[in-house]
Amino acid sequence: MTQFGCLDFTAATEGDQEIALSYWPDEASIRAWKQHTDHLAAQQLGRERWYASYSVEIAEVKRRYSHPAK
Repeated sequence: MTQFGCLDFTAATEGDQEIALSYWPDEASIRAWKQHTDHLAAQQLGRERWYASYSVEIAEVKRRYSHPAK
């Protein structure tokens, strides 16, 4: 994913639930990654073996802060 500009990736699971967050510089980078042959193959494998369903949300981070400050 880094070759397409992914800035950060985090995933967490609890029971049979999973959430994955990835941060990108722009939508063009997301589209390039989404169409890459390796990612297309991984998507197909996920649909066939691991996920009965999934949803994707693309959102823009307007502000980010944390404590302690980084």
